[in-house]
Amino acid sequence: MESGFYSNDMEKIVEADRAHIWHHLTPHKKFETTDPLIIVEGKGIHVWDAKGKRYLDAVSGGVWTVNVGYGREVIADAVRDQLVKLNYFAGSAGSIPGSLFAEKLMEKMPGMTRVYYSNSGSEANEKVYKMVRQIAHKKYGGKKHKILYRERDYHGTTITALSTSGQPQRAAQYGPFTPGFVEVPHCMEYRKQWDVEDYGRRAADAIEEVILREGPDTVGAIVLEPVTAGGGVITPPEGYWPRVQEICRNYDILLHIDEVVCGLGRTGTWFGYQQYGIEPDFVTMAKGVASGYAAISCTVTTERVFEMFKADPSDPMDYFRDISTFGGCTAGPAAALENMRIIENENLLDNVNKQGAYLMERLEELKSKHQVIGDVRGKGLFCGAELVVDRETKEPVPEARGQAVVAECLAQGVIIGITNRSLDGFNNTLCLSPALIVTKENIDTIVDAIDAALTRVFG
Repeated sequence: MESGFYSNDMEKIVEADRAHIWHHLTPHKKFETTDPLIIVEGKGIHVWDAKGKRYLDAVSGGVWTVNVGYGREVIADAVRDQLVKLNYFAGSAGSIPGSLFAEKLMEKMPGMTRVYYSNSGSEANEKVYKMVRQIAHKKYGGKKHKILYRERDYHGTTITALSTSGQPQRAAQYGPFTPGFVEVPHCMEYRKQWDVEDYGRRAADAIEEVILREGPDTVGAIVLEPVTAGGGVITPPEGYWPRVQEICRNYDILLHIDEVVCGLGRTGTWFGYQQYGIEPDFVTMAKGVASGYAAISCTVTTERVFEMFKADPSDPMDYFRDISTFGGCTAGPAAALENMRIIENENLLDNVNKQGAYLMERLEELKSKHQVIGDVRGKGLFCGAELVVDRETKEPVPEARGQAVVAECLAQGVIIGITNRSLDGFNNTLCLSPALIVTKENIDTIVDAIDAALTRVFG
């Protein structure tokens, strides 16, 4: 298909890309002998490259973002109309789409009341870290400043966000890091750290052990993904989240749930934490908020947290002294409003639950056929299949062979993901996160492509 934008001379575009673009997450040496992949158009759940080849996108834009699919004119129209009326004003003032989306968002998040806008998940998480540090100074003389994070979780790409990266390869070579962040063990039952029956509770108790080691009077918050994403698509064991909530309340620790991946329907509820009865103090979100049609992220808090920043009007330092320049862009909330309406009007949460169950069913069938699949796991339309050399030892497949499966799927016109530059020796989990509009037929195409790829790579 033709791009319909600036040039139909694709050879020129490819050469311009090769000469000037620094791609994300990509080793560039290969582009000396091969062309970079350039995506020129998208419609529904499919995209087309510069050579006209069509792909079924099973990872929603490569990084779990385009939740409502490509080519949504109603979102584009809303953004265009808003930009003509008012494109930007600093977040020290309000805007019509900002107010309307905040109100609609809070309707989906009982117990939460305040929205702070910025423009990326990394930034949204850093806002929480700053709030926690400021609360520590305001209430605890600076002592209750430590923030816990979990092994295998990921919270962003800036230096301080990487200070809370439970994925060593993401953080490698970027230190020294911001002090005051402490890791707790992961909760992945497939790779057990304790031989107990009530694994979920035991994994949560490990958090308490870290708190007691560090000193409860020094720990202000903990940041956790409801379902671990890039660290291997890890769904929490039964009993984990109730115990985590209990621990946070026992030690007066603020609970920060990072919904950058799971937010806006990915797991079958508006937010992943709502699957587990969690009552957070902070919730951050970005990717699916506007499905990539405009940049937006949100840091959402309870009124209790908000009130801590206006307790003493006579103190000129007693407010959140922060700004996000592009948090004042109006395109983000304008797109987010339409994105949410689409999810509601098309009953996409129901589709997530229905198709997510079917996807897991098909992955279990693959597991029964291919010994190389050691485990399948997921929630809603966020699923993973971990590849192992041997099911008894659970030795991960070599990373190159996992990448070969992804390449074989790409050759068949299906884009899937795999844990990438995340975990030393454990970049072995295939990742699937198709748009919330996915159909049964689309899932069959995805799984059939993986089936063929596994056969070609592993026999």
